[in-house]
Amino acid sequence: MNAKTSRFLEFDNVTVFHGEKKVLDSLSVTVSQGENMAILGPNGAGKSTFIKTIMREFYPVLDSGPVTFRVCGRETWDVFELRSAFGIVSNDLQYAFTREITGREVILSGFFSSVGLFNREISPEMNRKAEEICAFLEVDHIRDRRMTEMSSGESRRFLIGRAMVHDPKVLVLDEPTNSLDLHALHTFRQTIRKIARNGTAIILVTHNLQDIIPEIKRVILMKNGKFVGDGPKGELLTDDAISRLFDVPVRIRQEDEYYYATGY
Repeated sequence: MNAKTSRFLEFDNVTVFHGEKKVLDSLSVTVSQGENMAILGPNGAGKSTFIKTIMREFYPVLDSGPVTFRVCGRETWDVFELRSAFGIVSNDLQYAFTREITGREVILSGFFSSVGLFNREISPEMNRKAEEICAFLEVDHIRDRRMTEMSSGESRRFLIGRAMVHDPKVLVLDEPTNSLDLHALHTFRQTIRKIARNGTAIILVTHNLQDIIPEIKRVILMKNGKFVGDGPKGELLTDDAISRLFDVPVRIRQEDEYYYATGY
């Protein structure tokens, strides 16, 4: 594989506005095929907007020079095809699926990019895939439970299952641990580690250092719509860098390949 085709994502000089407000400011980044990466920054940094721009929900503007905006070497995509290359799990999705549908139905709805099934025809292949995903995520025993009866951690695993139905190249997790208690956080992290070890690349968007699993080696620091750091996590997750990122004095502690901020 040559250097160009090994690039999964290429952004150069990407700027995005919401109305009159510039929310992404001349972002440039290259992500390789299979690379696990975290985007870390405070609320309002532009992290979710960056993900939505990848997914063609937002589009860059010509603000200061030419723009490069490629996924898998291509600038032009059918949006449905593009979104099949990504599995997305977000808090918005969590809210959308807080309804009277079963975990199994949530996973199957991924084939149709819908919220629920609405009497859609389910093929034997779809059923087999859903069964495989339930087994892989270790949720077979609650697959017929309704989402409204599940804990946040349980429902989050079914949303991950929904994101996996098309065998995406990348699983994108946007602030994935909001509302999770300690037990659910532990289970969630173990699930994501299993997915990463199984060959699906992870892009994690978070403001919590402890979300960054050991399999993620690269971290991008984001603040005020800009990337302010990009490199190996051991070089970026330091007292000074994280204190500047969040505008609060912290001390960074490493334990069992995880990082934690203390002292604030």
